[in-house]
Amino acid sequence: MNNIKHKKMKKIILILTVLITLGIQAQTPEEHGLQIAKAAEQADLGFNSSTVNLKMTLKNKNGQTSERSLTTKTLELTEDGDKSLIVFNSPKDVKGTSTLTFTHKVGSDDQWLYLPSIKRVKRISSNNKSGPFVGSEFAYEDLSSQEVEKYTYKFIEEKGSLLVVEQDPVDPKSGYTRRLVTYNKDKGYRFEKVEFYDRKNALLKTLVYSNYKLYKNKFWRASTFIMKNHQSNKETILNFSDYNFDANLSEEDFTQVALKRS
Repeated sequence: MNNIKHKKMKKIILILTVLITLGIQAQTPEEHGLQIAKAAEQADLGFNSSTVNLKMTLKNKNGQTSERSLTTKTLELTEDGDKSLIVFNSPKDVKGTSTLTFTHKVGSDDQWLYLPSIKRVKRISSNNKSGPFVGSEFAYEDLSSQEVEKYTYKFIEEKGSLLVVEQDPVDPKSGYTRRLVTYNKDKGYRFEKVEFYDRKNALLKTLVYSNYKLYKNKFWRASTFIMKNHQSNKETILNFSDYNFDANLSEEDFTQVALKRS
């Protein structure tokens, strides 16, 4: 009799252990989505600063193209969002135009635009962050670093190594109601694709990342971005080259004085 009781007790303990384990492992779609975003952030930590050259190709709905060359500097900050400085090198009509972005984990980002034609720094209002960046299909808010705190999350699906997560902007002034982000969990949770939905929740743009390279055995960087606007049939293609992770940039390289000087 005692043997039967003992076996029953062991069985109950085993069932309880399994249930507790399942309870710990079970995640809501929101928790799972947040976990993926944090894993992506963690995978890219520690680059400190970088510079890169890029060619921007603007393609109109008829397929006609124009090109611009730029340089981008980025400073990694862990206590708040990253800082970036984008400078146009050509053609002549935009040469010297530059944009400074201070991304914040909480609240609206700070952005400034320097226009050499009037030798003036113009602050970009948070109300205008959804506006096009210098005639491209990228909005000013697309220039911000990908801080976890800027979105709420919901896991959608898994397709092999690809994880799809819905991201809803926290900032009510965002031009997007949501983004669908595809991560590659086998490649440092790097972005493979982002779909942007406008304020009416209609698909506005798709950004595809390709030709990835691994730097310093840790940091994945795509050599090509293609941003397709589905509503205007325009495209912006960015081709990156000459990544430098040994630039040793500091906060002094990301000021309004540096913006004018660049």
